Amino acid sequence: MTSSAPPHPSASPEPVPARVYFALLVGIIAVSFASIFIRYAQAEGVPSLVIAVGRLSVASLVVMPVVLSRHRREIAALGRREWLLIGISGIFLAIHFAAWVESLNLTQVLISVVIVSTGPIWVALLEATFLRARLGTAVILGIVIAVIGGIFIGVPASGGALDLGNSQTLNGALLALIGAIAVSVYVVIGRRLRPRMSIMPYIWLVYSVAAVILLVAILFTRTSITGYSTAGYVWIVIMGLVPQLIGHSSFNYALGFLPATLVSIAAQVEPIGSALAAYLLFDEVPTELQILGSAVLVVGVVVAVLGRGKT
Repeated sequence: MTSSAPPHPSASPEPVPARVYFALLVGIIAVSFASIFIRYAQAEGVPSLVIAVGRLSVASLVVMPVVLSRHRREIAALGRREWLLIGISGIFLAIHFAAWVESLNLTQVLISVVIVSTGPIWVALLEATFLRARLGTAVILGIVIAVIGGIFIGVPASGGALDLGNSQTLNGALLALIGAIAVSVYVVIGRRLRPRMSIMPYIWLVYSVAAVILLVAILFTRTSITGYSTAGYVWIVIMGLVPQLIGHSSFNYALGFLPATLVSIAAQVEPIGSALAAYLLFDEVPTELQILGSAVLVVGVVVAVLGRGKT
């Protein structure tokens, strides 16, 4: 999807075209199916690392011709600091995908997607820690609400004590949390780099770095990238095209017309779409406490995002 320049700050506000809201809707639907496509690939026996590197590689290869034909001079002009930040961003993006994809192998879609969607909260904390941004009362309240929701999600269905070593659900939730924190670092770095770089070369470089890092992890763990079913590879390609390119590109397009806060709140609909799809396709029915905790956690994220928009 082609990008659009945001309106000049001094210009009088104009009605937002209907196509922008349509793009936002398409983006939400596209990313909502990411966890579903991952589950289908995992059902074909494809390891999490292979799924993660495949998704990033497909997206990078599709974007590469456009970047090399239109942005070569911009890439050549990058300084040492920019390359360092790109490398760090790619590392954390690789950690995000490796952790989150594996979390879907251990726990329910609802739990994994809701927890990984807490990114805005971690972005706020990272900005306060490293960029000296001030956390408003609403942000702090949102964080507290989200933590309470996370506690509800972690309560075992049997009512027994939490077992950090053996609870598969809890381990999956912890991996999703790692994924949320890692992608938040990626977002914070992106906010520092994006004013200096166009969106297309930035995405291509970071995706490529993340893919290379995951390839190294595959070699280190001796994970095979061949020998899986055709269906497994097809799901990987679909992941690279739909959630990665269509989903993220739609959000970036909407950001050219709508406030980042509104887009961030809209993105919180993803867990609902993912959970509904998981119920219809995989017959995944979360416990009442998990549903309550997920709802509370999403409310906490929305409160935090709204609070950040006012600070």
